[in-house]
Amino acid sequence: MTAGEPRSDKGAVDRSEGFGERLLGVLLDRAHEMPPHLIAPLVVEVVGRVGGRDVSVLLQDYEQLMLVPLPGRLLTVGEPAPIDGSPAGTAFRSGTPVEVPQADGVRMYLPLLGGSDQVGVLALTLDTVVDDDRRLLHRLAGLVAHMLVIKNGYTDQFFRTRRREPMSVAAEIQWSLLPPLSMSTPQVAVAGILEPAYEVAGDSFDYALNGDILHVVTVDAMGHGLDAATMATVAIGAYRHARRTDVGLSGIYAFMDRAIAQQFGPEHFVTAQMMRLNVATGHLQWVNAGHPAPLLIRDRQVVRQLHSPTTLPVGFGGDEPQLSEQTLQVGDRVLCFTDGLIEEHDAGGEQFGEEQLIAWVDRIEHAEEGAQAVVRALSRTLIRERGGITSDDATLFLIEWRGGAADHLATLE
Repeated sequence: MTAGEPRSDKGAVDRSEGFGERLLGVLLDRAHEMPPHLIAPLVVEVVGRVGGRDVSVLLQDYEQLMLVPLPGRLLTVGEPAPIDGSPAGTAFRSGTPVEVPQADGVRMYLPLLGGSDQVGVLALTLDTVVDDDRRLLHRLAGLVAHMLVIKNGYTDQFFRTRRREPMSVAAEIQWSLLPPLSMSTPQVAVAGILEPAYEVAGDSFDYALNGDILHVVTVDAMGHGLDAATMATVAIGAYRHARRTDVGLSGIYAFMDRAIAQQFGPEHFVTAQMMRLNVATGHLQWVNAGHPAPLLIRDRQVVRQLHSPTTLPVGFGGDEPQLSEQTLQVGDRVLCFTDGLIEEHDAGGEQFGEEQLIAWVDRIEHAEEGAQAVVRALSRTLIRERGGITSDDATLFLIEWRGGAADHLATLE
């Protein structure tokens, strides 16, 4: 019997590992040439071969508030599910499957992890669930997530699903620049968020894990709208170019500085913070070009601000910057943010400020698990505490040093 043929003993479902591997192999073989809009019916068919039905694919929206159903042939399309307070949201936040008994079977919610980025949730119903189902569907969800990430570059379908309100052109540019919003390895985890999601213009971030070195930058271009988005685009492009030539942080700063000055002139600038973390040792270096000091979080509370000498924003022709250094302890987190977060005025008219930010970080660190959950909860809470006001762009970017090892992932046991 091949993976595409029904079983002759009606009423039974083959849950063996051999059958499952062949079934996933068919999906993988077809994925190479699969048009994006045919992913949904193929996934529904694969789920059906193991006795599943009522299949939904839920994608995270841009504000990181809701899981939005992807429309598609044969998919079940219902209402969006809140990331906080729903079974689908629980599976998404925890990265582990959730099973909900129902009158007609068991509703399963499986996290879709593209690499380690949280893409969304695969939901389906089975009459009964056994361990063979769990093993096969876990692998299926992983394959579906990778297909969604790969095919994302070939279609607007997934972008349109995630967009729950109109987006400015400047925000469109910024979102197209971003790397995955989160990454998790045994050695390090990162997570970032931009607000306001549909109007952001000058704020952005970027990161790359090259061997044992994690590179991170956050930027905030002066002004608003397309002018700010254009400057941020040049700043990120210059950062990536310099980073990929393997120069140090001072060299990266100098290259970004020249790029902004030559393109926009002496009256334009971009504030930036560039970091390098050795994920094997926990040694952190950074250059601060006009950003607020990052927060060092240890044992779920802010222990201090990482103050350092600052240099001029890029574009102003500052002197060679002074590198700052800190040795992290296992489990330490470093929270980077732009000034739009703390310079906003709350509902009472007072500037929100760093003291309030630190107080809320301490509370949320004790209430949430995982870097992306902390960043998401912190963003939502701070918007609420500022009275829903976000007149300037704001960025949060969290780094967690785990101090683990990853070599075992490259060997077969």
